[in-house]
Amino acid sequence: MLPTDKTYIVYDGQCPFCSQYVKLLRLRDTLGHVELIDARTPHAAVDYVARAGVVLDQEMALIQGGEVYSGAACINRLALMSTRSGVFNRLNALAFSSPTVSRFAYPILRTFRNLTLRLLGREPLSAS
Repeated sequence: MLPTDKTYIVYDGQCPFCSQYVKLLRLRDTLGHVELIDARTPHAAVDYVARAGVVLDQEMALIQGGEVYSGAACINRLALMSTRSGVFNRLNALAFSSPTVSRFAYPILRTFRNLTLRLLGREPLSAS
């Protein structure tokens, strides 16, 4: 069981876009401790989101207060919670603070992620 007072982001550590995205977000400035979890490593948070029905080959996940947000809902929530300092965070907030834009953009982002992983010869998470 995961502590509900912690915030976790579960992402594919072998995806260059996912890795950079979670590193550039300035969530710690607004939320305090945020634990970044590579979905390719064994961790209770990985199991937690899988039990919630998240397919980590297709979406990243945010766990906050025991609730799981994945895919478009995850990036929307992250955009709303991150600080507005820095160019990346301002652009992220501008792009993904809207649930509608997040729902539209997420499948496009996922397609580029999957294509990039294939071109880099990285195995899907389900194969690890």
